[in-house]
Amino acid sequence: QAMPLLVEFEPAGVVVLAHKGANLLEAASEAGVHIDAPCGGQGRCGRCKVRVGDEIVDAVLRTRSNARLTPEEQARGYLLSCQSYVEEDDAGGERRLRVVVPRPRRKRLRQLGHGDAQPDILRPYGNWKKLPPIRMETIEIEPPSLDDNTSDVDRLTRELSRQCRVPAVRVPLEVARDLGRILRTAGWRVTVALETAEFDNAARLTPRVVSVAPAQPARGAYGLAVDVGTTSVVAYLVQLRSGKVVDSTGAYNAQIACGDDVISRIVYSQRGHGLARLQQMVVGTISELIEELVEHTAIRSGDIHELTIAGNTVMIHLLLGLDPKYLREEPYIPTITGLASLSAGQLGLKTDPLAHVSVAPAVGSYVGGDVVAGVLSSGMFASDKLTLFMDVGTNGEIVLGNRDWLICCACSAGPAFEGAGVTCGMRATAGAIEDIWIDGSTFEPTFRTVDNAAPQGLCGSGMIDLLAELFVTGALLKGGRFARDLDTLRLRETERGFEYVVAWAPETDVAHDIVLTEADVEALLRAKAAMYAGVSVLCKSVGVDVAAVEQFLIGGAFGQFINIEKAVQIGLLPDLPIERFRFLGNTSALGAYIALLSVDARRRQTEIARRMTYLELSADNSFMEEYTSALFLPHTDIDAFPSVRDLLDGRTSHSSWQRLAK
Repeated sequence: QAMPLLVEFEPAGVVVLAHKGANLLEAASEAGVHIDAPCGGQGRCGRCKVRVGDEIVDAVLRTRSNARLTPEEQARGYLLSCQSYVEEDDAGGERRLRVVVPRPRRKRLRQLGHGDAQPDILRPYGNWKKLPPIRMETIEIEPPSLDDNTSDVDRLTRELSRQCRVPAVRVPLEVARDLGRILRTAGWRVTVALETAEFDNAARLTPRVVSVAPAQPARGAYGLAVDVGTTSVVAYLVQLRSGKVVDSTGAYNAQIACGDDVISRIVYSQRGHGLARLQQMVVGTISELIEELVEHTAIRSGDIHELTIAGNTVMIHLLLGLDPKYLREEPYIPTITGLASLSAGQLGLKTDPLAHVSVAPAVGSYVGGDVVAGVLSSGMFASDKLTLFMDVGTNGEIVLGNRDWLICCACSAGPAFEGAGVTCGMRATAGAIEDIWIDGSTFEPTFRTVDNAAPQGLCGSGMIDLLAELFVTGALLKGGRFARDLDTLRLRETERGFEYVVAWAPETDVAHDIVLTEADVEALLRAKAAMYAGVSVLCKSVGVDVAAVEQFLIGGAFGQFINIEKAVQIGLLPDLPIERFRFLGNTSALGAYIALLSVDARRRQTEIARRMTYLELSADNSFMEEYTSALFLPHTDIDAFPSVRDLLDGRTSHSSWQRLAK
């Protein structure tokens, strides 16, 4: 009988039993050891490499593929953990394999700001202060006596009615359990947190007591607005009475270790305890943000009584522990699109356990609550102008319409512009090249990095700039191949094909050249083609010409750093007058902020979701035609991009890069 293999993961020092047929990535997951696997363990990304130096490797492991590793890495004992499977050990007995997991290079998110999340944006919801989600009431309660033996719960509700004009309240069992002790410890003077914003079919229910605590003058009610993104999680801590954002923070979604995109995570969720682990990871990420906010502001986590969460449909399924399997199987049906009621304690979040959690409703499998929150915060649902809203990210969601009608679609742009699947791609952290200009005569680049740090790689905005500059200078042909006859050392041929060198190794912080390869260009063209095709098909589905769009709103944390001119030059955005474009920042987080403070906004979110007609692109034959046409720079129909056509014809000055460089 084959003995299970003991696998010791270093530097964590964790040992786990791995049975025949399990791969090292699965064993690491079982052991709670994080190995980055952006493709979800499908062997496509080459990021889950580990080093195994023991001489028993050949006896106990079977490797399916090491195609993503260089010969030097293989010689040093590196394997892809998702492709390395435990085999029977003919020698018998207990064997131990030592696996070294390279330490990930931790990068911080770009510093968050919350200037847009201020009470001013709540003006359309004029009554939000009259009906706050949480009321804090401090009351004096007459102690019981032999002459007045009313129960503690009835005594509490009686005084709330008499002193605060709250005729009836609901006291949950969780509050009642500690009520007697708290009342007596507090000397019968307490502060009660009352939830007034719980709705069912737009009808207000009896207020619920969320907490009872000894009265303190400075005690306030706080809420948390959370955007659960595929790549990152952002949280705003809000003072509920004033609407002021006290602090904000963000972190990468820990689920990235299990896949860079939603499809990879759905695949991962189907493996063993994958779903439970994914849920633990995102709950853990949110809890870490809560701990950070509490530490920075010195408030108590128990004073966070209300939460609103927005996220795409897959992220919300994983957060709630719902099986996302059927989201990617025709006819693409989610388990839920909205959630009536949920408490923070049910999710294991480190706030008041009875805090109400409101989840933004989704439209369908791939148009989620983050888009609904974006439509809410953008105001397009109440605008007379024909508006196109695009949430730019790993999953590209697009909404077209105005106050009278809304239609939406989603296209899988992929994580290329987020840094995954690109040779030197990275997220927009310190050292990421974010702006690039290329001299049209020498092909020498000038670039700027995030925080002006030594370059480490290319982030999304930098890749858009680079594609555009290479194209308009003639270094990159419209089909995505580099010109072969240019007199520059920046263009070279290697064993992985032609590539352009953006930065030489000595000037970087990563000890290797930062390059863009033809394979990278192909991945980026696929991403931009999906986005543009989505816009084109959505407009044509309702008989609207893209040129008729009166305002083009761009949401998403990545979207706010895009250079419009360069995005048009590569065909990511349509060639419209630049004044029609407007960046809105993280519209999902802003929508969650509005919904946190305004009960009316929560109703409107539900109405928005119901009004939106969902167009399934995978069932639309014209999408593939539009996608194929958009796989060129900027497009096969150059007349659709007149400004780019004029630039290439020499009718527009080609010194724009020089002006920008200054």
